[in-house]
Amino acid sequence: MARTALLVGATGLVGSHCLAALLGDPEYEAVTVLARRPLAREHSRVRVHVVDFDKPEEYRRLAAGNDAFCCLGTTIKTAGSQKAFYKVDFTYPVAVAEAALANGAEQFLIVSALGANPNARAFYNRVKGSVEQAVAKMAFKGVHVFRPSLLVGNRAEFRLAEHIALTILSRVSFAFAGPLRRYRPIEASAVASCMVTTAKRCQTGVHVHESEAIQTCSAGSAQLREPSR
Repeated sequence: MARTALLVGATGLVGSHCLAALLGDPEYEAVTVLARRPLAREHSRVRVHVVDFDKPEEYRRLAAGNDAFCCLGTTIKTAGSQKAFYKVDFTYPVAVAEAALANGAEQFLIVSALGANPNARAFYNRVKGSVEQAVAKMAFKGVHVFRPSLLVGNRAEFRLAEHIALTILSRVSFAFAGPLRRYRPIEASAVASCMVTTAKRCQTGVHVHESEAIQTCSAGSAQLREPSR
């Protein structure tokens, strides 16, 4: 059965890969993108709406699709303050989820972060945990939360701290085995691939996908796409 998708955050690291994965999957006949600026690419199956996320009343009727993918996210440094960060990582995703649900979306899939917890001491993890909690309470048939470790990929913006962390971690990747596997850096494309694969399974209920499970999911999807020999 043909499916439709709603995608927010398509200009970001995971979101751009998610858009590519959706367009590469024949089960998705149409993708609606809500974005703050036009996309660099055009496609016959993509409809892009440039919106102001501070005005949900203006985009509410546009937020439609069987599966809603939320890849919005920033850092406190990029946002400029904790208040601005909270708006991007909590207020915007919740408003999009509410709009998607009102338009009949069956599933909501959101990128969170490793260590997300509404009771965490760290502000970043607390906000991520709070948005997970908020969307989990909504009446979607299925809610899927993805908690990747440090993301690997080419960002439009350069993040020095992240670059340094990735450089160090890449040199000791052999140590990320067993219980430490969840902390291994993960390709953004792997997260996106797992999100699309998960959406097509149509699992009901609330599910949290930790980083190591995302790695396994993506690897399995890649094997299924490989031509038989």
